[in-house]
Amino acid sequence: MKISARNQLKGKIVSIKPGVTTTHVKIDVGGQIVTAAITAEAVEELGLKPGMEVSAIVKASDVMIGVDG
Repeated sequence: MKISARNQLKGKIVSIKPGVTTTHVKIDVGGQIVTAAITAEAVEELGLKPGMEVSAIVKASDVMIGVDG
């Protein structure tokens, strides 16, 4: 995966909690938890599951998730 964002944190998904409008994906990054609020559609399209290795990509106040593939 190539992306222009410089703030990329590699970690492992520890939980996925669906909500009414957003899904919260918690990622363990070296013992620290980063939470991404993304759509349920994005979770499904990316095939996110607990235990999966991902990158948390930080741009300003938003956290996005990227996967290889």
